[in-house]
Amino acid sequence: MNEGRAESVERCLEILEESAKILADLRDEQNEITPDMKLHDLYDMTEDLSESARLRRAESNLAKRQF
Repeated sequence: MNEGRAESVERCLEILEESAKILADLRDEQNEITPDMKLHDLYDMTEDLSESARLRRAESNLAKRQF
């Protein structure tokens, strides 16, 4: 049973590392956002960010339930 938990923890750490890399890439590309974006593009970006936050929260809740 401890092996299953160890694997779960390792998988969570992998997910965190992937997320950190994605955030670092986004931070690096932040200055590359073009000023000629339309309002609907900004709404789409906001929806994507919101969905991403919901997914992270769901992953966190799943990890908490497994332990």
